[in-house]
Amino acid sequence: DQPVTRADRGTVAPTPLKGEVPKLDADDLAFAPLHVLSELLKTKKVSAVELAKLSLGRLKKYNPALLCAVTITEELALKQAADADKEIAAGKYRGPLHGVPWVAKDLIAYPGYKTTWGAGHFKDQEFPTRATVAERLDAAGAVLVAKSTLGALAWGDQWFGGTTRNPWNVKSGSSGSSAGTASAVAAGLVSFGLGSETLGSIVSPSYTCGVTGLRPTFGRVSRHGCMALCWSLDKIGPMARCAEDCALVLGAVHGTDGKDASVQDRPFHWPATRPVKELRVGYQEKKDAPAAADVKVLESLGVKLVPVTLQHAEAQALIAIILEVEAAAAFDD
Repeated sequence: DQPVTRADRGTVAPTPLKGEVPKLDADDLAFAPLHVLSELLKTKKVSAVELAKLSLGRLKKYNPALLCAVTITEELALKQAADADKEIAAGKYRGPLHGVPWVAKDLIAYPGYKTTWGAGHFKDQEFPTRATVAERLDAAGAVLVAKSTLGALAWGDQWFGGTTRNPWNVKSGSSGSSAGTASAVAAGLVSFGLGSETLGSIVSPSYTCGVTGLRPTFGRVSRHGCMALCWSLDKIGPMARCAEDCALVLGAVHGTDGKDASVQDRPFHWPATRPVKELRVGYQEKKDAPAAADVKVLESLGVKLVPVTLQHAEAQALIAIILEVEAAAAFDD
């Protein structure tokens, strides 16, 4: 029952739940947050195999409508789930991700399965290497149930199989490029997954599908084994139901690996150790800003709010040059 720790990287553990966790039916389990599933698994009130079968069943049922998964990794998932149940029963609990199903954006390499980058040119591509983030989630005991869709070469939500759909409105796309991860989490197919962001590819689909995305600071998480779109901007991060769930996933995947030279070790603690009233949050002063309600909530918590002006046009022009030139180099062949 020890929190997940790695030297010089901080300590991460779920916030203790208040009261008894009620028995949940299949629909409740499908939409339960990661930290609740974690408690149920740790206390053996639900099994990893049960969760894996629930997730796989929902993927098979809803993927034809949502087009959110390129590959369902059923054989791997059932094996990982069975292993998790055996370890938990033997008292070898690995931490809050142990036995929890997840999806990997299909630019994250995993041996034995295709890594298509969402593009028809690469739809049969496989790599013998395992991406660092996948390796770390394996080590945390998480259960990989699918490779989720992304817009071709990490642009938008259109891939070689069609357009990934927003579960709230299947006539609309889920936005991209972490299209499938956002759609799968929103539809209750998994409680979390990994996405990547170069220019809004975690933030935009999270906003569109109503999930919580954490776009880490550049250099927090290794991109080893992941498709490069723009070396100077690419970031890998979690997408889940709430901030706490994203924190638990970040705690497992961040930090150096000796393979991505951009990554540095910095402590990360959850629950957060800094009082909320010491935080400073920048916001844009606009009467019609959609974040106005958020500003009121932060004010009520005592957060120090600082008005900022963002030079969107200038920043967009600079980022576009970097992205286009580096993407051209990355895909030169």
